[in-house]
Amino acid sequence: MLSTLIADFKIIFERDPAARNWLEVLFCYPGLQVLLFHRLAHWLHHLGLPFLPRFLSHIARFLTGIEIHPGAIIGKGVCIDHGMGIVIGETAIIGDYCLIYQGVTLGGTGKESGKRHPTLGENVVVGAGAKVLGNLQIGNNVRIGAGSVVLRDVPSDCTVVGIPGRIIYQSGVRVSPLEHGKLPDSEAVVIRALVDRIEALEESLETLKKQQQGTHSLVKAVIPTDCKKELVEAGKSCQLRDRDIREFLDSSGM
Repeated sequence: MLSTLIADFKIIFERDPAARNWLEVLFCYPGLQVLLFHRLAHWLHHLGLPFLPRFLSHIARFLTGIEIHPGAIIGKGVCIDHGMGIVIGETAIIGDYCLIYQGVTLGGTGKESGKRHPTLGENVVVGAGAKVLGNLQIGNNVRIGAGSVVLRDVPSDCTVVGIPGRIIYQSGVRVSPLEHGKLPDSEAVVIRALVDRIEALEESLETLKKQQQGTHSLVKAVIPTDCKKELVEAGKSCQLRDRDIREFLDSSGM
């Protein structure tokens, strides 16, 4: 346990530029203080003692504003930045060297028994206000954007943004874990693609009007033959062929 506490202490100096000396970190960093309480409460919980582990976690919540159930498993070198409003459930597992910002919830989705909270791999960054709900598997080196709501498993080396959370691959680009604000905006990309599509269709329509073609020629030019057959036979619209739009819809479960 001593080596774990030392790792918890050292990681603050690596990831927080405001950390200036050990005295300030020890007495003024609620993220470190709540981990000290939790290490002891988890050990007592593991021994099967009643009441006392929960009482220690309650004291820690009162002092730091961070609620961690004694049953949660937290690896070494975990950094809780600011921390106010964080809730970590009983069966949650947090891997080594994760970075968790304020307002994060690692919670369940109902009253089911057994494993009902998320499992985070190593070096995971969870942005401010993000919610990870249910018995999910979050891989190593995952970055969860601020305010995201994650309801599905996430493989390693991915970034998740949005509500519900959508997976955005980073193509191997290494990003600092502290730069959790530099996240891709998948919704903006899709909206831009749709606007470009509309503009292209409007230009095509204006060209057809100028050419004064008949109605049959106009429909034939705007709607491809294969799509017309789908509209007639199955009553379905043409499939959007933009790669960004298709990936966005697939990741959203639409």
